[in-house]
Amino acid sequence: MTLVRMTLRFIRPYWRSVVAVVLLQLIATLAALYLPTLNAQIIDKGVVTGDTDFIWRTGGMMLIVCFVQVAAAITATYFGARASMSVGRDIRRSFYSKVDSLPSLDLARWGMPTLITRNTNDVQQVQMLVLMTLNFMVSTPIMCIAGIILAVGVDPGLSWLIWVSVVVLFVVVGILVTMLLPMFRVMQERIDGVNGVIREQIVGIRVIRAFVREKFETARYDDANAALTRISVKVGNVFVLMFPLIMLILNAATVAVLWFGGQRVDAGDIQIGALTAFLQYLLQILVAVMMGVFMAMMIPRAIVCAERLDEVLSAEPSASSDESRGGPAAELPADGRVQVDGVTFGYPGAEHPVLSDVSFTAEPGKVTAIVGSTGSGKSTLVSVIADLFTPQSGRVRIGGVPVDTLTRQQLAGVLGLVPQRPYLFSGTIASNLRFGRPDATDEQLWEALRVAQAEDFVRAKDHGLAERVAQGGTNVSGGQRQRLCIARALVAHPKVFLFDDSFSALDVATDARLRQALSRSTGDATVIVVAQRVSTIREADTIVVLDDGKVVGSGTHDELIETSETYREIVESQLSLEVA
Repeated sequence: MTLVRMTLRFIRPYWRSVVAVVLLQLIATLAALYLPTLNAQIIDKGVVTGDTDFIWRTGGMMLIVCFVQVAAAITATYFGARASMSVGRDIRRSFYSKVDSLPSLDLARWGMPTLITRNTNDVQQVQMLVLMTLNFMVSTPIMCIAGIILAVGVDPGLSWLIWVSVVVLFVVVGILVTMLLPMFRVMQERIDGVNGVIREQIVGIRVIRAFVREKFETARYDDANAALTRISVKVGNVFVLMFPLIMLILNAATVAVLWFGGQRVDAGDIQIGALTAFLQYLLQILVAVMMGVFMAMMIPRAIVCAERLDEVLSAEPSASSDESRGGPAAELPADGRVQVDGVTFGYPGAEHPVLSDVSFTAEPGKVTAIVGSTGSGKSTLVSVIADLFTPQSGRVRIGGVPVDTLTRQQLAGVLGLVPQRPYLFSGTIASNLRFGRPDATDEQLWEALRVAQAEDFVRAKDHGLAERVAQGGTNVSGGQRQRLCIARALVAHPKVFLFDDSFSALDVATDARLRQALSRSTGDATVIVVAQRVSTIREADTIVVLDDGKVVGSGTHDELIETSETYREIVESQLSLEVA
């Protein structure tokens, strides 16, 4: 079973705590089982005979046993809580590491909302089950077995009541668990849906407000929330049914013991104290079984959550992940020459590849531009070069070394990517700029900001480099966010710069100043620029024209104007013929 396998895997490092819990729960349970015997002795040997001294002595012994039980139970709970919290922490850490190591296409199978739910709510369910297991499931079998032995020893003639009560409880539990398992699976999926809607609405709040779609989005959330509510109510109905049934069984067992036990007392087959002890043992056994029932109600949901977690933890990474490479490459790129040789790539389930037999070379110290119409495969090509996607055929080399033989750590040391959608992390401007080079000095940060045309607005901030940045960079404008991301790549000082339409939010004057500054600061690095505006790349040393995933032209701006109809159409759509 996935749940058992996962639990054993992550709880193994904390076996000492588990052993301590078992021993302490054994002490607490035996102490609890000893109390009815002492109580029976007080009744039969103290109250009946009028022996006050015996009552005081035995009562004092009961107090000592109670203190031992309480101390053992509290200490066991402490160790159980520490072990279960550690298990939850380790599962989350492993889950995060796995997600962090998987390529983008592998993660796309699940999507961000469900990954967030799995690493929070699903882990919590498994963690809670471990906690409840250590606190109750250890004592439950001890209480049941020892309680049955002691109860049978008190009066074998009433032992059949124990078997009947326990069997009835287990039948009820089995039926309820069978009903709950599919419900919990649906519940976790509905939680994914609610998280997905909320995440989408938070990220797209500006678009929602711009199109005045608040009511529509509210209705979407209401629908997702109502779906979760319906399944939660169904689960709640089962739980509501469970407790009355259990109490009915407990009360029926109590009545049966008093009825049949009273007859045996009247016949002289058992003493009143012994009957009291038997009743207490029966109630302890049934309460232990009830705790087992409560645990059993948690198991179906934990099973579903463990399966969802294991689906990610056991996922086989594609060839572009560090896990599949076996270790760092022996050879590192000597320079930033990028060679794309016959690359073909298609998304899973797509009818046609996005890139088809794409080949070109980007030389160090030069600017290579990639241009094409929307949907021609420009951003996908950047992702393949950055080893975010693994091509079905062909290969990408940097400095003669295939990128799929480099670990991500090694690749990050030679390649700096500025994505199409610039993203900043919560923290400060300085912490974001040092993302790829933690040891960068403030002077190096200011130099990168100067090149990226971001120095003026950063100096205008009250705290300069220490100015706070909101998650995603939402407290700065789109153009400022782009320039900060460009500066972040410059601070890392890689051998290859990949700019994926990274100047789209800049005005023409800022764009021109930035390109001039970049040409001076990048030095011998290879610069690959994806752009929509021809004015951004017309001075590039080489322009690669993509159309429907194929290279249909390559050369300088002037050469392509003469030889490439596709490029000429792009130019004519943006510039006047006189400028072109």
